[in-house]
Amino acid sequence: MTFVTRISATAVLAIFLSTLFLQLASAHLIDIDAGKKECFFEDLSTNDKMTVTYQVSGGGHMDIDFWLTDPTDKVLSKKIRQSTGSVSITAEKNGRHEYCFSNQMSAIADKVVSFNVHGVIYIPEDGIIFLHSLCFRFSFSLELADIIAPIEREIRKLSQGLTAVKDEQEYMVLREKVHRNTAESTNSRVKWWSILQSIILFAVVGWQVYYLKSFFEVKRVI
Repeated sequence: MTFVTRISATAVLAIFLSTLFLQLASAHLIDIDAGKKECFFEDLSTNDKMTVTYQVSGGGHMDIDFWLTDPTDKVLSKKIRQSTGSVSITAEKNGRHEYCFSNQMSAIADKVVSFNVHGVIYIPEDGIIFLHSLCFRFSFSLELADIIAPIEREIRKLSQGLTAVKDEQEYMVLREKVHRNTAESTNSRVKWWSILQSIILFAVVGWQVYYLKSFFEVKRVI
């Protein structure tokens, strides 16, 4: 009977933890033409959490305008001409939350932006009551709740840590890409400048030889 009780508790614990908080994450890479903007949205409920991190990986001065609005078009966050940023919000209203990347300040340069969106869907505490009424047939519900609370906190911390590591890894990949593009561009410019210097050098040498030859040439008057 004890063995069966432990299996039931483990199953309920897994259901509880998977239902208590659901985390969403997505990564995107977009091209934004000069003078244009790209907007996206997420439908959030009250107390849902959302974090948007972004990095400009190419184009112009490597900067972009960003803003995030709630369902009433109230600006919750705005960043102007930044190459990287991170914005976290907790929804105060139900509805569509919109975030935009704007390249309208640029008339020529297109921009490449990589961004991640991850969040936590809030589930109220009455979800625990539902689980208790549905699954618990024993008298250890209070003890299980005492066990779940610290485990839940540790899992949340672990999830946040993994998200931070993931964001840092993606940031490092983007930075490596930016530095590689800069190095390749520099190498290309050095190569063509060296070729131009060689052409100029040969032209000057040829002109000097011709000039010296004509200077020492003996002119005969017939």
